[in-house]
Amino acid sequence: MKDFFKFMFASMLGFFLISIILFFIFMGIMMAMLSFAKSEEVVVNDKTLLHLKFDYRIEDRTSKNLVDFGYDFGSFKTNLGLNGILKNLEKAKTDDRIEGIYLDLMEIPSGLATISEIRKALADFKETGKFIYAYGEMLTQKAYYLASVADKIYLNPEGIVDFRGFNGEVVFIKGLLEKLEIEPQIIRHGKFKSAIEPLILDKMSEANKEQTLAFISSMWKSSIEEISYSRNIEVEKLNIIADKLETQQAEDVYKLHIVDSLVFMDQFLSILADKLNTEQVKKNNLISLNKYNKAKVKKDKTKRSRNKVAVIYAIGSIAQGEGSDQMIGSDKIAREIRNARLDKSIKAIVLRVNSPGGDAIASDIILREVMLAKQEKPIVVSMGNVAASGGYYISCGADKIIADPTTITGSIGVFGLIPNFQKFFNNKLGITFDEVKTNENSDFPSVTKPLSEYQYHIIQVKVDKIYETFINHVANGRNMTNEEVNEIAQGRVWSGVDALKIGLVDELGGLDDAIRKAVDLAALEDYRLIELPRQKELFEQIMEDIIGETKLKFLEKELGKNYRYYNYIKEVNQIKGVQARLPFEIDIK
Repeated sequence: MKDFFKFMFASMLGFFLISIILFFIFMGIMMAMLSFAKSEEVVVNDKTLLHLKFDYRIEDRTSKNLVDFGYDFGSFKTNLGLNGILKNLEKAKTDDRIEGIYLDLMEIPSGLATISEIRKALADFKETGKFIYAYGEMLTQKAYYLASVADKIYLNPEGIVDFRGFNGEVVFIKGLLEKLEIEPQIIRHGKFKSAIEPLILDKMSEANKEQTLAFISSMWKSSIEEISYSRNIEVEKLNIIADKLETQQAEDVYKLHIVDSLVFMDQFLSILADKLNTEQVKKNNLISLNKYNKAKVKKDKTKRSRNKVAVIYAIGSIAQGEGSDQMIGSDKIAREIRNARLDKSIKAIVLRVNSPGGDAIASDIILREVMLAKQEKPIVVSMGNVAASGGYYISCGADKIIADPTTITGSIGVFGLIPNFQKFFNNKLGITFDEVKTNENSDFPSVTKPLSEYQYHIIQVKVDKIYETFINHVANGRNMTNEEVNEIAQGRVWSGVDALKIGLVDELGGLDDAIRKAVDLAALEDYRLIELPRQKELFEQIMEDIIGETKLKFLEKELGKNYRYYNYIKEVNQIKGVQARLPFEIDIK
């Protein structure tokens, strides 16, 4: 026994010492990474091309997440968010070392509104007289939409272009809940409030089909009109090409003028070399956006403006509390808006909203700060891929709302969800519950038994009240009557184009357009941007990620497209209280 304890304590001590050694080794590696990343100097040679690959999910804001901080051909890099991409494309316009852009495309796993903003920035880049050439072996619909802005599109002789129109797919889990004997008890307001349909139906209702077809048709129309203009192909012809799937063979793609030439990669590189007036394209002729982000350019020496325009990012589902980089916490975002309102050096606010909605009370907390800020200084909302339901709730009080043509917005409606797990616990797990209570409804709400008729009524009254509040806010913010808002509300979803027609947004455009609008409203001659909430320093973020959300990021990378199913179940499980939320999962492809 004495030897047992001796060996046991020796093993524990050894494990403890090894853990300490590994920890310090890990810390050393992290410090070396940070030191290297910060000290790295990027040299841009003459006759350089920006080599753009958007093969990752582009966030609105450049992340400092551990998973996004990786190793790339001898340098550490972070995948740029939309703000970083737009900033660097603007920088490249006046950089004499940058001759043009090489779009290296295949699949772009980002929202259409995000891609639309990048496309607009690329079109602006071309106005300088610099060229854009695109190349791919297989171009998805989003990739081709972006590629169509290029001066020339080149395709591999065996490649294809996926061009067939948009398809909106919704995930339904009614069958899963039935197998598990879980009853979703739904209380809603709004005939188009399809957020709860995946829980109670196995297919779309007619109302949901109507609205989904309407907004994806609007998104498709906006996309092919831009393609039509860039490629000089009539919209009607593009629709025929899509209907007949005529882009499956490279020869047909070329004959239809969907692309300009069929070449192999070595031939394409020769074309680039000729364009650059050099013998061949070498490694030092290409630079990624991640590297170019660290490159310095000569700037005119101007006095640093004291006037600030605050860009506040509200990204993800809306919940009460602090939230995170991927979830809008009412406490954090409301605090950021409040601080921006009280800061005299901040002359205008741009609220960047990219959210399907969420908790109704949290949305109301944020809207309150938007309305208070509006009394002090201009506040403009910039809508990203989606700004619907709660996302629209927090937007409606702004001075101006600017949406991309393909933004998904509206969904003015609310619902409540109380799941009943009684049969699941009883029949699947063999677990039963019993209780005593002092009052008739001391058990309200309970997930271990059905709601009573009276309890249903109580929740319905609450849902109706929040819906009326939502309607009032929209009416006041958009200078409409309650009746006018109710006519276009009922939970219905709209595209940015259609939202403009019915008065839910003021203009079509991107983040840069919203910033310009805020500057105009504040009558500023000079200004500088600040971005909020403050992001943690990289080392601080790494340490937090070790025990935080990094595991989910890795899971997302591992599951790929199937991560959306995991995330959908996770979203359902996290619902609490009355919700102002978009349909859980709409996959447009």
